[in-house]
Amino acid sequence: MFATLLPITGPVMICVLVGFLWKKLDWPYDTRMVSLLVMRVGAPCLVVASLSSTPVSQDLLEQMLWVTLAMVGATAVAALVAIVLARQPLRTYLGPLLFPNAGNMGLPICLFAFGNEGLTLALAIFMVLSVLHFTLGIALVSGRSVWREMIANPIIYSILIAVILIYTRVELPMWLDNTVHLLSDFTIPLMLLTLGVSLADMKLQAVGSSLYFAVARLLIGVGVGYGVAWLFDLQGVAKGVLILQSAMPVAVFNYLFAVQYNRDPQVVAGMVILSTLLSFALMPVLLLYLL
Repeated sequence: MFATLLPITGPVMICVLVGFLWKKLDWPYDTRMVSLLVMRVGAPCLVVASLSSTPVSQDLLEQMLWVTLAMVGATAVAALVAIVLARQPLRTYLGPLLFPNAGNMGLPICLFAFGNEGLTLALAIFMVLSVLHFTLGIALVSGRSVWREMIANPIIYSILIAVILIYTRVELPMWLDNTVHLLSDFTIPLMLLTLGVSLADMKLQAVGSSLYFAVARLLIGVGVGYGVAWLFDLQGVAKGVLILQSAMPVAVFNYLFAVQYNRDPQVVAGMVILSTLLSFALMPVLLLYLL
């Protein structure tokens, strides 16, 4: 068991720990610059490189689109119930419960658990969640339309490029393909380091509310993941990737949005910290079942 799980969870935890210690040692790390570099260059290149080169069928990728939308819809319903029971404002807590950390944690875990095919399917889920997070997610906390942010999001254009390459079966020129793969390689390590740095920057306050919503995020994620996988009759790698991505902790961007729009950032920070720590205990259990 240990020999099976360590190659999957070990690299993720070590990279997060490196980022955490880097910040605690007060060494310089420009989180904003790195985040922009990842979201505007690395992640788009990773989308194009993985989706255009991994032999996953078009039908499966299309299915993952509908599966992800179903996952988001079911998660929203369950999250609404949890928020109403806690008598807390929807604008503050719906986003953190709705959008898991499918990038920083989800991509590397799916890669190490299921290889390149797992990474490709995880990217399909990540793409849909990213588009929704930077449109619907921002609209939830800000109360305004965010079409401008959507149009300016490079992930949108990387998806379009990848779809064109997949359906036309056109291959990038060798020089461009090598460039895209080279730029994509830094994405996952920087995501994990930035997660560690971000965790070190946050302070754990309002532990009661944070713990309630952190546990709710993980329980809802696992339940919805299994439910949607059963509904769509997913098997093998597709089932495993969906459940893992759905069960990820609260995404760090939820905290950044909470700070920007003053939506109880202390509680949301606690949700990110506690759900991430709890997920390190949850992931091995899920992996034992899924592998």
